[in-house]
Amino acid sequence: MIEIEGLTKRFGAVAAVAGIDLKVGKGEVLGFLGPNGAGKSTTMKMVTGFLTPTTGRVTVCGHDIETDTLAAQKTIGYLPEGAPAYGEMTPRQFLTFIARVRGYGGATVKERVDAAVAKTDLDPVLDQPIDTLSKGFKRRVGLAQAILHDPPVLIMDEPTDGLDPNQKHSVRELIRAMAKEKAIIVSTHLLEEVEAICTRAVIIDRGRVVADGTPAQLLARSRHHNAVTLTVAAKDAAGIITKLRTIPAIATVEQTPAGDGIVQLTAFPKSGALLIEEIGRMAADDEWDVKELYAEPGRLDEVFRAITTHDAARAREGRA
Repeated sequence: MIEIEGLTKRFGAVAAVAGIDLKVGKGEVLGFLGPNGAGKSTTMKMVTGFLTPTTGRVTVCGHDIETDTLAAQKTIGYLPEGAPAYGEMTPRQFLTFIARVRGYGGATVKERVDAAVAKTDLDPVLDQPIDTLSKGFKRRVGLAQAILHDPPVLIMDEPTDGLDPNQKHSVRELIRAMAKEKAIIVSTHLLEEVEAICTRAVIIDRGRVVADGTPAQLLARSRHHNAVTLTVAAKDAAGIITKLRTIPAIATVEQTPAGDGIVQLTAFPKSGALLIEEIGRMAADDEWDVKELYAEPGRLDEVFRAITTHDAARAREGRA
């Protein structure tokens, strides 16, 4: 539903986007990640037709964004950074305006506005000026205008920015509910959001794609993938470490003080090997006094840092 081929954007001598190839299909929620200045917002503005690429091509639902702009934009719901709106309007007035811009008329205008309001829980502030709303409600107004025409493609820049935990949960549930019938791109700095709602994640750095995979595939690149942490008494730590080091699949064991005579021991696996069962059996057989024992799926922030710190050796090793 979205096809990006060789997309570049230069601002003078600076290449903000340096040759991106990407396809997003129906049913995918793509997390679009990268450090500040990596080219995320510039890419999204080109995909939606608000910026013209220096070179490259974007098609949305079969429509070229440059040569068939209006047809392409009719298929897109776009929530830009900051969610600009007319502050003197109320949400009801603004969404009615958006519905008419989108080509709706008569009773259909109210139907589309009511549906968008219901999905974004805007009823409490529907007739207040947008300028007087909290950041969270302003964000929800922006989301409501993006989904008002029920587009097959949704492109959202930080959709949960400014929302409280309950509001974030509601928006994530909404995205999950819409995902089956749409292609969705979510640009975000919140790595927890990727694990919560995304079926796939792309990381860009310096205007190029540097990683592309499911959240599970990216987590598997983390040093902590399948690592096992035990919380034990400090007096028992040395003996437990000695025993853990007899397990061939363990690469190293690290110790971290946890206070009150307690320490955390983390056993890191070789090549992502599964350790939890063998360590659990050893703890039971030797009757260790273990306060806590768990395995980690990996840490996305660790992978993100490794990939975007411009240190190829560290990135290959998957270390932060």
